[in-house]
Parts: sequence; structure tokens; C-alpha cells
Amino acid sequence: MTGVATDLAGRMEAALAAFIDDQSLPQEAEELGSVLGSLREYVLRSGKRARPVFCYWGWRGAGEEDCPEIVSAAASLELFHAFALIHDDIMDGSETRRGGPAMHRRLADQHSRNGWRGTSEAFGTATGILLGDLCLMWADELLNHSGLDARRLAAARWVYDVMRTEVVAGQYLDVLETARGDGSVERSLAIARLKTARYTVQRPLQLGGALAGATRETLIAYSRFGIPLGEAFQMRDDVLGVYGDPAVTGKSATDDLCEGKPTVLIAQAVRHATPVQRARIRALYGDPDLQEPEAEELREIITATGALARTEDMINERAERAFAALRSAPIESEARQALKELAEKAVARTR
Repeated sequence: MTGVATDLAGRMEAALAAFIDDQSLPQEAEELGSVLGSLREYVLRSGKRARPVFCYWGWRGAGEEDCPEIVSAAASLELFHAFALIHDDIMDGSETRRGGPAMHRRLADQHSRNGWRGTSEAFGTATGILLGDLCLMWADELLNHSGLDARRLAAARWVYDVMRTEVVAGQYLDVLETARGDGSVERSLAIARLKTARYTVQRPLQLGGALAGATRETLIAYSRFGIPLGEAFQMRDDVLGVYGDPAVTGKSATDDLCEGKPTVLIAQAVRHATPVQRARIRALYGDPDLQEPEAEELREIITATGALARTEDMINERAERAFAALRSAPIESEARQALKELAEKAVARTR
């Protein structure tokens, strides 16, 4: 990679920090200042920055040069991601995110420390929703004021709009299937495709490409690469949610098991379990009071059914499809190499 593209995450964090620091508050809402400090720290807290980085290389792959404007435009996806994470953690009741408290948990703790009226949980939920909404609005603002040509922004808007609808649809299906508790491998894959594959890889790549005026062939190539890689990314996330080291992932080792999400890993376990194993999975998976001994029992059952090995095979198969699509994609060679490295990290990551 060239020197200007070697520290993309750092450059995007700088763009995010500058944007947040430049926000002015209504005079009547000075109390929001301290909360915005917490939001700033949350947004800038260590993260993979996968979406903005894929957006950047979508731009470069379509033949455009590095510039501050595409860094700012791509960074807007991190604000959109913060919105999605804040709301997702509220819906899931998650306590931690990126090695620290989830936003609603931090706000609830603020309520408790000050001894305010009402319940801390209700305050954390209400204010967390508002800050998530603020991140969603900020994402639009940063994209629209990135400095890119207005005609380019208008031409690429369809990608951004489709992505937002897909994320909401995927989240709804996630909530629905969690409530039903009978997710299949196929249904879990459909959720992963909507909620993660398109949102994490395909659409950011296409957004960067569309901003650069990419051809239809290039946008299609981004899909052929992005969807299988995004599915592999989500399945790796699901495996880490069950077997990952909390000190590395920044998340509790039991959160995913307590939430009972419809993942490919669990669907594979249910499909291939013995009747006794299946009954035990259904008794433990999704139990909000699950403790570590039961969580370890559940991990052992999942492994014994062959679900972990099958999921790893699915990850590898999709990674190979993504690499094959990348080799034939009509994009610039530097971007091809960068995307290859990103794909390798996404599949083999430990956090």
C-alpha cells in the first residue's frame, strides 16, 4: 500500500474526532455536553473500522486517488455503525462493547451515580436511543459535507439508502427469529446476508465505487466479492461470540449464548444433534441467566455435534469464493491487494 493509505483507521478516527468536536449545542441544552463526551469516546473507542476502510478501497478500486474527502465520506459509515451498535446493544441487553460498557449501560450508571428519579435502566435505554439517533443523523451530515462533488454524492445515494433499509430488515428478522427460537441454517444465513454481509462489505465497497463513478461491472464485482466475504465475516463473529477470549474480543464470553441469536453455528448444532443434545441446547441457549459452567457445557455440545467444524468449512468456502471473485474483478491492482489483505484478516481474526 502507498504511504497515504497505510494508516486509514487513524486518519478516519481523526476525521471523526474533528467532526464531533465541531458540533455545536443548543444554548438551552448545555447538559448534553458531558454526554457527548461519552459518545465521542464510544465512537473513537478501538474498533475494526471495516466499513469505512472497505468504502475507501471501493473508491480506489474504481480508479480514484487518495484524498481527505473520501476519508471523511467513508468515516461517516462509522457513525452509522455506532448508531446500529448502540441500538443493537439496547435490544439485546448487552453490558459491554469494544472492551468497555455499552452506551446505554454507561448512561444508566450515570443516572445511578447521581441518584436521579426513576430507574437507571429506563434512563439508559431512553438516552441511549437518542444518542444512537444522533449518530444516525451525524452520519448523513458527515457524508453530505465530506467535500465530495454534489453530483457524485447524489449518484451514490441509492447505495447508502439501500444499505440502511437492509440493516433494519436484517435486525428485524434477527429479533423475530430470536423470539421464535427455531432458526434454520438457511434462515440464519439470510439474516447474516442482510445484517452483516451487505452492510459490512458489499454496500461500503459499492458506496465508495459509486462515489468514484464506477462502472456497472465494477459494482457487480464488488457484490461478488463482498457478499461471500461478509457472510464469512458474520460466521467468524458468531464463532468468536461462543468460543472467543473476552480479553481479546472485548465482549462477554456468555452474552451471545444468553441472547439466543439465530446463528449458523447454532442452527448447525441443532440440525446435527442427537435428541438428548438438542433438548439440552434448547434448554440452555437463550437463557438470560446462563452461568459459565452451563455455557461451557453448551460449547462442548456444539463442538460435539460437528457444528463448529461445519461452520469453519462454510467460512473457508465463502472466503475462497470471495478471493476468486477478487482475482477477476476489474479494479486497480493496489486496491485488489488491499482487499485481499482485508479479506484474509476478516476470515482469520480473533476479535
